[in-house]
Amino acid sequence: MASITSLAVAAAETTATPRPHLQQLQERALAKGPITVAVAYPCDAGSLQAAMQAADTGLIKPLLVGPQDRIEAAAKAARLDLSGAEIHATADDARAAATQAAALCRDGLASALMKGSLHSDDLLGAAVAREAGLRGNCRASHVFVMDIPGYDRPLLMTDCVVNIFPSLMDKRDIAQNAVNLAHAIGIERPRVAVLSAVETVNPAIPGTIDAAALCKMADRGQITGGIFDGPLAYDNAISLHSAHNKGIVSDVAGRPDVLLVPNLEAGNMIYKQLVYMANAECAGLVLGMRVPIVLTSRSDSVASRIASCALAVLASPAPRAGKES
Repeated sequence: MASITSLAVAAAETTATPRPHLQQLQERALAKGPITVAVAYPCDAGSLQAAMQAADTGLIKPLLVGPQDRIEAAAKAARLDLSGAEIHATADDARAAATQAAALCRDGLASALMKGSLHSDDLLGAAVAREAGLRGNCRASHVFVMDIPGYDRPLLMTDCVVNIFPSLMDKRDIAQNAVNLAHAIGIERPRVAVLSAVETVNPAIPGTIDAAALCKMADRGQITGGIFDGPLAYDNAISLHSAHNKGIVSDVAGRPDVLLVPNLEAGNMIYKQLVYMANAECAGLVLGMRVPIVLTSRSDSVASRIASCALAVLASPAPRAGKES
């Protein structure tokens, strides 16, 4: 098992920017111990490299699920050693590999699911299928953990990936999933800023009504474990100076741990702006299922994918690797 120092070196090979918040997540995950992860259709260098580096650092034990010939050919082309991984051979069909990977999670042979070189819809479609047995008691949603240079804490964002136009009750589940992840990474009482275009309730902007309702739901115990305020515009959610200028008195404004966006379109643009203009690095998971799902993008760095594996370790309630039944 690699040391924490070697993990930092691996991340440094991808980016020269320090990532203290993601590094801390990885340290917490290493202390918790590795989990077994079913990697669906890892047939390219990027997905294989992420899985094997996460394994080399001691975060996961990968089960590579897909066509064995293509997996081995991709590993050979990328000069990757697969001796630390187990291959579960399937037909050369992405959906079939995703279905088999989900079944490994359902049967307790893996504690998390990870995207390989297949489309996100194929993986999620297999995971949420009734026969997969992975549906939880609430709606599935995605949460990013952002490491932004100059920001003094990790910043969670949800949902920028899965739910396109969530209803109020969908947002209740999205909020609870994010709060639960915040707890898992060590934030005891996360401050949740429910975003909209403005900080006042306006019936012409439905997101402001949902934001106000979510805050009252938190007051009444329908969402637990966090401190909520909203609607908040992005400026006064992030900037204490802006909040003061607008006369906003809040325990959340200017110091959020979680940004809850009104819809996928808004959230996707914000997170990509942070990545491409503010040099943020992010890890992400789909939550609300029986196991966490590492849903990475082809454009994600290897460091981001490894950090997402660390998140899966922290979010997984299942036994550590080697103890699955």
